[in-house]
Amino acid sequence: MNADVVLAKVASILERHQIDAILIGNAAAALQGAPVSTVDLDFFIRKTPANEKRLKHLAADLGAVLFRPHYPVSGLIRIMRDDDGLQLDFMTVIDGIRSFESLRSRARTVSLGGTELKVAALADIIKSKEAAGRDRDLAVLPVLRKVNEEASDPQRKTRRPQEGKRPRTA
Repeated sequence: MNADVVLAKVASILERHQIDAILIGNAAAALQGAPVSTVDLDFFIRKTPANEKRLKHLAADLGAVLFRPHYPVSGLIRIMRDDDGLQLDFMTVIDGIRSFESLRSRARTVSLGGTELKVAALADIIKSKEAAGRDRDLAVLPVLRKVNEEASDPQRKTRRPQEGKRPRTA
């Protein structure tokens, strides 16, 4: 299944249910050019009774089941669909990020299939993964840092010498 199609469908359903969510994690990093993969989509949302109710309706629309894992005690709500393995994780707290509003102020908007999706800035994804300190997060940090550096400073990208010209040496 094409990830763009899945993201567009999820973005459309988030919009329909009026859930203000920001895509975080490896999926957000991949949308910004990082060569990483993931099997789930992680979102940061505000912790409100209205959002919790909306997520129940979202799960029903997807033909999925809503779970509240208790390991460790966290603000995680997971929506899973057995048919195709779709997994959406909605978090109300993430490591290294002070508030939903602060993350949202730095997020970028990506157009997908006629709808828009907020995507966390790569610098915030890096900050969160550093703060979480899990092995799987630490493993992707060098790749994320490199992509972030190249995106913020295009002059840093390695340039290939033109055909027939030798690179300058010091």
